[in-house]
Amino acid sequence: MKDFLYFLTWKCSIRRQLCPSFVLGLTATFFCVNLAAQSPDSISERRTALARVAGITVYEDELPSSVQARCQSFRQQEFEFKRKAVNQLVRQRLLEAEAEKRGVSADKLLGMATEGKSFEPTQGELDAYYLAQKDRIHQPFDEVRAKLEEDLKRAKVQEAQEAYLDLLQQQAEITILLKPPRVQVGYDERRLRGNHAAPVTIVEFSDFSCPFSKQAESTLKELLAQYQGKVRLAYRDFPLREIHPGAESLAEAAGCASEQGKFWEYHDLLFANANADPFESAAHLQLDEKQFGSCLSSGRYKLLIEKDLDDGIRLGVSGTPSFFVNGVYLAGSQPKATFQKLIDEELAHLSRDDLKGKE
Repeated sequence: MKDFLYFLTWKCSIRRQLCPSFVLGLTATFFCVNLAAQSPDSISERRTALARVAGITVYEDELPSSVQARCQSFRQQEFEFKRKAVNQLVRQRLLEAEAEKRGVSADKLLGMATEGKSFEPTQGELDAYYLAQKDRIHQPFDEVRAKLEEDLKRAKVQEAQEAYLDLLQQQAEITILLKPPRVQVGYDERRLRGNHAAPVTIVEFSDFSCPFSKQAESTLKELLAQYQGKVRLAYRDFPLREIHPGAESLAEAAGCASEQGKFWEYHDLLFANANADPFESAAHLQLDEKQFGSCLSSGRYKLLIEKDLDDGIRLGVSGTPSFFVNGVYLAGSQPKATFQKLIDEELAHLSRDDLKGKE
């Protein structure tokens, strides 16, 4: 129930885990219908040919970045719809199998999961639920109390039923064959943290001024420690100029620090205090002040940042932080468990491939 109330509070306050980007406009969907069916099962070096004109081949990666972004978004949406539908179907099949084993209907079995339990909401739960929706309801508490009680009872019953289905799912042997779409994502060796030979690569598109990017940093460090030698992290810039005017300058400063082998140290300082003076941060790390200043005034990292932005848009990034785990997209400051599940799946998949190769 606590999780349910937290969800309601989160939804009603429109709390987000992603700094939104405003860089994408309207794009043509003609290409995307064609490309959505070409989503690869694994990262491939082959370019996808779309047409030939006067003997010249037109490739998918030559399409405008905005079109590629829209196509990638469609692929991701298709996967998410299928994943939810598959999960619901799996749970329904498990329920029906268990019901047949017990000699009852599926509805009866689901009802049995709630028998003998009280679902009366406490006063505290009613107060929290009302406060979460107060701005939408616009009615005094006493006038809507009965409706709130009914809604919370229904939610508690559903929560108990979902917990039973979770239990069935945990006890069953299930193999999900649906695979997420993958994309090729490049990275810069100077902005790579962890074992450079690690089998799992997390590429992060981030903004030094984004609070959700900052929030994700502790999770990423924990993952690198937990999967030491198996996971590496690559950083790419995605400064959201419209809402964080100073983010691009911070990205340039971090690029200049990388020339003196201190990218990650400078990166950590910026996330600890994005308002710090770039030269004070450089001095703190004992960087060569003259070299650092010359680099900043040259503006030579503007092109690299622009490339990061363009690649991110092409890959479907629409805000920060955004991640690609071996090419599989994750948006927002995700819980550690979300990363762990995907990393474990990748390691298991790679292990199976190794065994096949030795047969």
